[in-house]
Amino acid sequence: ETGPPLPEDSGLRLAVYRIVQEALTNVLRYAATSTAIDVHVNRTYQDVVIVVDNDAAPGSAISAGSGKGLIGMRERAAVYDGTIDAGPTATGWRVRATLCWMKE
Repeated sequence: ETGPPLPEDSGLRLAVYRIVQEALTNVLRYAATSTAIDVHVNRTYQDVVIVVDNDAAPGSAISAGSGKGLIGMRERAAVYDGTIDAGPTATGWRVRATLCWMKE
């Protein structure tokens, strides 16, 4: 974690929590043999960026999910003018969420 505390907006705090929770749940469901998981929450006074990376185990196959978890994350982020990017990396999978609560 880096940056100042999140605003006292309970909806925003819940959205951050649920996005991290869903990303970690997806790792358990679709990459249970993952060798490492990193969660980064970087806050500023305008936004919060959440990055969840997991490394795939050597020789593991990519498992397709239903997409419902990503839809839910996108809906939560959209409430705060945010975005979700998710996809494979050179070593595994990444979910990156940006939620904005303050216009510059």
